[in-house]
Amino acid sequence: MNRMKLEVNSADDMQRLGAALANNAQAHDLLLLNGDLGAGKTTMTQGLGRALGVRRPVKSPTFTIVREYREAKLPLFHMDFYRLESDDLSSIDLNGYLAEPGLVVIEWPQLIMKDLPDEYLQLIITRVDNSWNSTKRVVDFQPHGKRNEEWVKAVLAEYNR
Repeated sequence: MNRMKLEVNSADDMQRLGAALANNAQAHDLLLLNGDLGAGKTTMTQGLGRALGVRRPVKSPTFTIVREYREAKLPLFHMDFYRLESDDLSSIDLNGYLAEPGLVVIEWPQLIMKDLPDEYLQLIITRVDNSWNSTKRVVDFQPHGKRNEEWVKAVLAEYNR
C-alpha cells in the first residue's frame, strides 16, 4: 500500500480522525503517533477515547508514562515516552500491554522502536505552517502489515464520508 496523507484543518477534525481510528480498531492494534509538541497527538487520542466510550477526560500521559482506560468497549492504553529516561522500559510492562485485547497508542515511539513488534500503524503529524495558532496538519499514514493497511483504508473511508 502506498503511504496515504490526509490534511486535517482543526482540532475537531483531529478528534474526528481519532474517532474513525477507534471505530475501526481491533484488539491488539498498535498505533504510533509521531509529531512535534503541540502537533495534535493527544487531541487525536481524545477523539479516539470518546469514540471507545471513555467517560473521563483523556489526558496526556507525559508524566505518568501510561494511562489505562479499561472501561472502554476496547480497552485503551495511552502511552507517552517523551520523558522516558534513556530508553529505560523496565518500569513498564510493554509486552503485557501489547498482549492484552485492547488498543495501545504510543506517543513519541521513536525512543523505543527496537522494542516494538513489526506490525503497527504509524501516523506522522506535521504542521502545515509553523505558526503555533494554526490548526492545519498533515497526517501521514504509514501502515506496517496487512491488518494495518486494512485499518487505514477503513479509517479513510469513514473520515471522508
